[in-house]
Amino acid sequence: MFDQPFSYDGTTFKTADSVPLEHWRWPNFTPAELACKGTGKVMIDERSLDLLQSLRTMLGKPIYVNSAYRSPKHNKAVGGASQSQHKLARAYDVDMKNHDPSNFESMARGAGFTGFGFYPPKPNGGHNFIHVDTGPAREWGQRWLPEGPPIPTAPEPLEAAPKTSPKKRRRRRKFGG
Repeated sequence: MFDQPFSYDGTTFKTADSVPLEHWRWPNFTPAELACKGTGKVMIDERSLDLLQSLRTMLGKPIYVNSAYRSPKHNKAVGGASQSQHKLARAYDVDMKNHDPSNFESMARGAGFTGFGFYPPKPNGGHNFIHVDTGPAREWGQRWLPEGPPIPTAPEPLEAAPKTSPKKRRRRRKFGG
């Protein structure tokens, strides 16, 4: 009987250390950096990770992944969309600290990513990443401008930023901030 080719697709590993590395083909990424930040579990979507590796090669510099796979429980805890591509290991939130966001977006589209969420830096800190995924073609958030405030795009359809509580929303309205 013939051996089936090895595939990571559809398998959830309990920890990054339990991912078999003899078939690992993504030299610029490790299971640990792709693991769920809440549970430590790892799921790989090979096509999406192939695109991320291709993008890394095209850019010629490191890609820092803030969030990749999210377990359903962790996705809910961080306010992720119910149909989040993170739950399928098909999404990556990439820090823009060492990338020009416009160039990164262009290269990511060229690599084959189809979903884009833009999270420019906030004045008080936070954000500064682009979400890329291999789900349906769509985009949301605000793009960066070379010198100035972000440019609005479409509202967020599937990947929502963490939600604030009604109490915090009332407080903002009450105090104008």
